[in-house]
Amino acid sequence: MSQLKLLAPFGPKIARLKFPESVIKKINLEVDRIVKQKKLIKKYDYSKNLVGQVKQEIQLPSVFIKKNIYKYVNSSIKEYVKKSTEKLTKKVKIINFWIVRQYAHEYNPVHYHDGHVSGVGYLKLPRQLNKDKKKLKTNGSIDFINGSKMFLNNSVFNHNPKVGDVILFPNYLMHTAYPFSVEGERRSFSFNVEIDSNIANVFHK
Repeated sequence: MSQLKLLAPFGPKIARLKFPESVIKKINLEVDRIVKQKKLIKKYDYSKNLVGQVKQEIQLPSVFIKKNIYKYVNSSIKEYVKKSTEKLTKKVKIINFWIVRQYAHEYNPVHYHDGHVSGVGYLKLPRQLNKDKKKLKTNGSIDFINGSKMFLNNSVFNHNPKVGDVILFPNYLMHTAYPFSVEGERRSFSFNVEIDSNIANVFHK
């Protein structure tokens, strides 16, 4: 009998990786610095541009991003695109990068992003975030949604976050962050990037 090789040629591809603890720490310190000052909170408030039903969403200063984050985003995006398309992208331009501070009973509704490639990463999580007797534990988790559930086809990918986790995905992939009921902050970051248009535009001639 011939050996079966499972192929996955359909649907958008998702990448999962970890950012270094040192980078997570630097981002958290910068967020803490901003939220302690009303003037900075007002300056970097980003909530009016987003759909999240959450306490606070703030941008990080571009200088901070360039110094502490860009090289990790750049290398991760290039690797993700190469493994997904077998093409090398020269352009990785961060068009926005923001922090989401989510607390009990808050949530992010189903939505999609700008740019070509998007990412989400996790900075802080409440203790026992997903303590539940249910087999499918969605409290505080994220769902990625594509198409409809059918035989041999799942339409939802659920990820229960850990601090340091980063997920990359195409900007159009619908996703949602669920509420939770425990005390504490679920702190994450999101970003959108533009890459070479001749790679992102599959109808490019």
